[in-house]
Amino acid sequence: MAVPSFLSWSESPITFDQRDHPSHVARPGCYPLIIDPIIHKKCLTKVLMDGGSGLNTLYIDTLNAMCIPQSELCLVGSSFHGVILGAQAYPLGQIDLPITFGKRANFRSEVLTFEVADFLGSYPTIVRHPCYAKFMAISNYTYLKLKMPRPNGVITVSSAFSHAFTCDHKHFELATTVVNSFELLWLGESSAPAVLDCHKPTSLTAFRPLEETKAVGIDPTNPTKTVRIGTQHPAK
Repeated sequence: MAVPSFLSWSESPITFDQRDHPSHVARPGCYPLIIDPIIHKKCLTKVLMDGGSGLNTLYIDTLNAMCIPQSELCLVGSSFHGVILGAQAYPLGQIDLPITFGKRANFRSEVLTFEVADFLGSYPTIVRHPCYAKFMAISNYTYLKLKMPRPNGVITVSSAFSHAFTCDHKHFELATTVVNSFELLWLGESSAPAVLDCHKPTSLTAFRPLEETKAVGIDPTNPTKTVRIGTQHPAK
C-alpha cells in the first residue's frame, strides 16, 4: 500500500464561520477580493486576487515603481488573451518575485512568477490560481477574506466592501475606455483618444488583432460605417 506524501501545511484546517461574518454583506459575490501583500519588499495596495487564470500579471508601471530594471526580465513566447475581445498582447517578459502575506508575528512568503504586461491596468498586479495553489490559500467572496495555513495559526487577509467597490468601479471605467479606444484605433479613426494619456499612451499599441483584418463597408451611403472581418473571409 502506497504511503501518501502530504504537502506542507496540509495538516492545518481552514474554515469560515460566523466569526468571519462582517456586520453587513452587500451583494454577496459581486465584489473583487482586494488585498495589500508585500511583493519584493514593497507593500502593494489594491492587489486583485483572481483565481480564474494561470498567469500572475504585473504591470510595467508597477515594475518601474518598484525600481526593478527590465533587464531582469526573462523573455517568454506566450501571449495575453481575453483582455480585449479579438486582440492579443505579448508580455515584456517574466520575473520571479517573493510575495508575503500576514503580519510580523505570523507571515508566509513564497516566490511567484509574474508576466509583465506593457499596458495599463487598474490594479498594480493581479495574482491568480498559481498563488492559491502555492500558498494552499482559500478565498471567500461572500466575506471578502483570504485564508492560508501557517505553523503559528491560519493567516487571514481581509478586504473592506467599500474599498472593493471603489476598486471595481475604477476597473470598469478603465476597461471601458481601453476597449472603446482600441476599437476606434482598429477602425482607423484619427479621433481616437490616447488612453489615459496622463499615464501611458503606448498601452493600446501593445495589442494586436488575433488575425489580419480588413474594413468592409456596411452602408453604401456612408463610407465611414464599416466593420472589420478576417482577411480570409470574402467581403460579401
